[in-house]
Amino acid sequence: MLLAEDDRAIRHALERALTLEGYQVTAVADGVEALANAHRTPPDVLVLDVMMPGIDGLQVCRVLRAEGDRTPILMLTALVETADRIAGLDAGADDYVVKPFDVEEVFARLRALLRRTNPGLPPAEVPKPAAASERHLEAAGLRMDPQARRAWRGERELELTRTEFELLELLVRNAGIVLDHSTIYDRIWGYDFGPGSKNLAVYVGYLRRKLDAPGAPQLIHTVRGVGYVLRED
Repeated sequence: MLLAEDDRAIRHALERALTLEGYQVTAVADGVEALANAHRTPPDVLVLDVMMPGIDGLQVCRVLRAEGDRTPILMLTALVETADRIAGLDAGADDYVVKPFDVEEVFARLRALLRRTNPGLPPAEVPKPAAASERHLEAAGLRMDPQARRAWRGERELELTRTEFELLELLVRNAGIVLDHSTIYDRIWGYDFGPGSKNLAVYVGYLRRKLDAPGAPQLIHTVRGVGYVLRED
């Protein structure tokens, strides 16, 4: 797989998540590197950010398609207007994900692309999210065991309620990626309570008090007007 994303935090977070998912990932920071790598070692699938300096994702897509390259392409875009989506598809992209995104959606769309382009591939051979019992989750100095519902920061075990654990697990699985309020509400509560709700802020406050320690960096950061992100600054 070839991943091209100029945002360093998103690139590293996606590279880590995709590697854990079983993909062999080559990650680059711009369209020039993406084209060079695609020509040197053709990947099975490309994940391209639309907005990159120099040659952007749409131009990379157009060049590859003009060369007759039919490798499946998933676009990452912060552009949500219909015209922007049409431009991506017209450039030859197969699918797109709008930022901020949930990595589970990226995984699902990649599996769908690989199934479409490899129809004879048995479902068991298409990479899919590992069951919670198959691995521990680790990010930003945190470790979680989803099956046992236990979590640690360093050597200190955290005492978390069910909702706190689920919220922290969602943030850890998407470490480095900003999750908007509606995405978090939908994944944790199954319903978006709307912009006036303080429910999410309350639980983030609970988590911060349990995670934070004297002299240790804060892990859950507020992105004003958007949502929250887990990262160790």
